[in-house]
Amino acid sequence: MSLLPDVDDGSSTLEIAALYSLLAFVAVLPVSIAASQVLLTITLGCWIALLVTQRERPTAPPFFGALLGYAMLTMVSVLFSLDRGISIVDSKEVLLFLVVPVVFRLARGPRAQTVATVIVTVGAATAVFGIVQYSILEYDNLGQRPSGSMGHYMTYSGLLTLVIALAGARALFDRRERIWSLLALPALLAALAVTLTRGYMIGAAAAIGVLCVLRDFRLVVVAPMVAALFVVVAPPQITARLYSSFDMADPTVRDRFAMGRSGIRIIGDHPLTGVGPDMVKEVYPDYRDPGAVQDENPHLHNVPLQIAAERGLPALGAWLLFLAMVLRDLYRRLRSEANPALAAAGLAAVVGMLTGGLFEYNFGDSEFLMLFLVLMTLPAAAAYQGTVDPSVGSHPEKST
Repeated sequence: MSLLPDVDDGSSTLEIAALYSLLAFVAVLPVSIAASQVLLTITLGCWIALLVTQRERPTAPPFFGALLGYAMLTMVSVLFSLDRGISIVDSKEVLLFLVVPVVFRLARGPRAQTVATVIVTVGAATAVFGIVQYSILEYDNLGQRPSGSMGHYMTYSGLLTLVIALAGARALFDRRERIWSLLALPALLAALAVTLTRGYMIGAAAAIGVLCVLRDFRLVVVAPMVAALFVVVAPPQITARLYSSFDMADPTVRDRFAMGRSGIRIIGDHPLTGVGPDMVKEVYPDYRDPGAVQDENPHLHNVPLQIAAERGLPALGAWLLFLAMVLRDLYRRLRSEANPALAAAGLAAVVGMLTGGLFEYNFGDSEFLMLFLVLMTLPAAAAYQGTVDPSVGSHPEKST
């Protein structure tokens, strides 16, 4: 396993610098949001410079069109927002969608595997840090949970779930990277468990289950044995936390359902453009359900509901189209490519995101969103077979 990319291919100094900037960006994603945004800005600058100096047109996988549609409908919701100032600041997240064409251009061919290796390696390191927080630094209760170097345990849990999807896919589908991924997985799973984050524990289980089905349906029979082993060896605090997911007397479970009812009422009153990005928290007291536990909530803790409530049903439709195109592309690549690990990882990451997204607005979390988009783009970048024609300076799309 090597973290250093093969750049002995006639690449220009600018392209090599752009690639290393991309690698640094993905390396710090699970470590620091500030550093990752600085490095993303540098990488964007290198990407633009490459397009200009080599007279290339920007290219991206087909699903990027749906993502742009979602971005445009987000801007429409800003125009009709209850407070345009707040909404325009919040909607800057659509700029993060540029991660897709950047990764597609800079991580082509075998470089995609290098990016994936960096993600798993750094993810494993942050997992060890989270375990240390839990076992030594007493981050072992609901009031103080392991968060790695992230600002919030929920962001940390979401990132771990995505890395688990990638490591699990490489363990099952990629012989070259199998050993390292198998070594990293126990730390990743343990770190996620000690965060006590139920939604992402379920999301990671769903992601691994999908990987088992995709690899060999017979592996599904292993799931009950693994679940039973987990119940036996896991600390009672963790198993009790999981059981509480199905306890309707649990305050947080009741509040999730109450938020759902509030969200439906918000959508009913603002179906086309929503109340505006980041405005749900402002109107929530007016729509608060009688069964709600919290008086206020920053969002509805559910991705589809949050998108529809703050951006409208057309934006939700564009988001669903984006996911449908991603799933179609990933499944096609899984069945047609010699090394399907990255495609399998993408499919598992979508499942993990959607499952976790039933309990948390993860698509609006910058760190989670950036890593998610990287994982969605890597399979297309790895399969890219375009060549540069210096006479026209374009990169024709020839990915399989």
